[in-house]
Amino acid sequence: MPWLGYAALGLAAGTSSGLLGIGGAIIIVPALVIFFGYGQHNAQGTSLATMLLPIGILAVWKYHQAGHVNIPAAAIMAGAFLVGGLLGAQLAVGLPAVWLKRIFGALLMVVAVKMMWGR
Repeated sequence: MPWLGYAALGLAAGTSSGLLGIGGAIIIVPALVIFFGYGQHNAQGTSLATMLLPIGILAVWKYHQAGHVNIPAAAIMAGAFLVGGLLGAQLAVGLPAVWLKRIFGALLMVVAVKMMWGR
């Protein structure tokens, strides 16, 4: 029954997103590859489709109520994200899956090391 698994994954990613500001790349993509057998391209595309809808609106509202949202900065980043998403997707679909997985894994390792031992 994969739908229950997808719901559990969405709940885990949503909770992580609300708690830590992470979800798509760090939770959903690896889980789709490891537990659901997705290829890297499908995992990334599905993760992006998950975030297409306004899934974070309630979490953003709570942060906004507490005074922790910079609306102008978020708007600028969202516009740039729109363009960057198109450019990145165009690059990704042309790469072999093995290279996409290696790039993704390397990025996660760099982020992990920086978060644990960086400033």
